Amino acid sequence: MLEKALHGSRRYWTLIGFLSAVALVGVVAYLKQLSAGLVITGLSRDVPWGMYIAQFTFLVGVAASAVMVVLPYYLHNFKAFGRLAILGEFLAIGAVTMCMLFIFVDMGQPTRVLNVILHPTPNSLMFWDMMVLSGYLVINVLVAYVTFTSENKGVHPPSWIKPIIILSIPWAVSIHTVTAFLYSGLGARPFWLTAILAPRFLASAFASGPSLLIILCLVLRKYTKFDAGEEAIRKLSEIVTYAMAANIFFVLVELFTALYSGIPEHKQNFEYLFFGLHGHNALVPFMWTSQLLGVTALVLLLFPKIRTNFKYLFAICVGIITAIWIEKGLGMVVTGFIPSPLGKVTEYHPTLLEGLITLGIYAGGFLIITFLYKIAVSVREELEA
Repeated sequence: MLEKALHGSRRYWTLIGFLSAVALVGVVAYLKQLSAGLVITGLSRDVPWGMYIAQFTFLVGVAASAVMVVLPYYLHNFKAFGRLAILGEFLAIGAVTMCMLFIFVDMGQPTRVLNVILHPTPNSLMFWDMMVLSGYLVINVLVAYVTFTSENKGVHPPSWIKPIIILSIPWAVSIHTVTAFLYSGLGARPFWLTAILAPRFLASAFASGPSLLIILCLVLRKYTKFDAGEEAIRKLSEIVTYAMAANIFFVLVELFTALYSGIPEHKQNFEYLFFGLHGHNALVPFMWTSQLLGVTALVLLLFPKIRTNFKYLFAICVGIITAIWIEKGLGMVVTGFIPSPLGKVTEYHPTLLEGLITLGIYAGGFLIITFLYKIAVSVREELEA
């Protein structure tokens, strides 16, 4: 089936060429970082996590969202998701790969990654994060390979794969829960020190991931003969609606707890995010844009006529992804360091090379997704013919 990714239209090869060129630019920029070190980024002693970890946090949610397709289809026998299941698993493979690459470039010297393997420390959340991410990647590759190969041959998947599929459901929850624990376990960072962080991460994941899957399904529906089905897309839009409502509710709960209590250590982070602190307000316009997009998207999703109109739904999903990318990315990661435990405000500004490396990883990840989706579409078209 891999050979099917080597044949396509001019539009397909134009996309492959564009993504390859962007990925190559990212590789060149990374070689510069590998030579000079993380000094080429906007990171500092006060803000040691930035663009790279922000993308990692966002993409873990995209990877975990595959469970919103796998769970209804395999556990509740929701047949409408039958054509979507493989797309969700392929999306998870690409997202987890990008997650690992962002951790890789954030480490500075890549050999440091081996320390987690050569010197395992079970009481470290970094160790468990590596375990759940690598395990989730292996599970999705195995499940996608076995189930899709069986579909291509016109036979039922072997019985032994069913327990692994069921295992992937709690495993998907675990990858984002462990990521949340990485932040909330740091006692000197009041912005992250909240028990609701893991549920908030999961709610945002189940909104952004299915939104991206809807966008990909609509693109495939327009430019190929593959159609995931209107019922499946509409059901996904309902999942996004509930998840986005929960996400906004959790954000409001955080705001109330921090602002109403009036505790300076908890209040200052949110003041910096939405109003600026001591004249520093780099993230203020981005956060207000994020909240405006998120609330507007949720209001529109509440109307079935708008939600079932695929033209509107495409724009709404783009708005949701943008809102959560800002809020859960730079808004969540950078603000945990501002102000510092000593009250110092050091703002973070990504550099050009940092941005190019980020774009390069995204291009590489979507290159993988494009290849996998090309295989899925080609096989489905042959089976239907």
